[in-house]
Amino acid sequence: MAETEEQSGNVVATDYVKLVSNDDHEFILKRSHALTSGTIKAMLSAPSSFNSNEMSKVQFREIPSHVLCKVCMYFAYKNRYTNSTSEIPEFPIEPEIALELLMAANFLDC
Repeated sequence: MAETEEQSGNVVATDYVKLVSNDDHEFILKRSHALTSGTIKAMLSAPSSFNSNEMSKVQFREIPSHVLCKVCMYFAYKNRYTNSTSEIPEFPIEPEIALELLMAANFLDC
């Protein structure tokens, strides 16, 4: 069986993306998880002046860290349970951030 780069310990920067909140908190997650968002997918597919071997970075000037953190958690949840045959647990959302999260989800198309 062939090893993937991640299994062999050779994690490539392009396998991950950095999402930055409006208060400059950085969230590094797998590119495949971030592509859950149609908006992020479009941003990452746009022609870029960055080195193709560097991690992509997306700055969100309107999304605070407490909301972007929950969005990243949702990306992992969505990736984990898409096409799952097991029972899917409820994704917890605190009422205090529900409106901000709804606006971010609408913007991010996820």
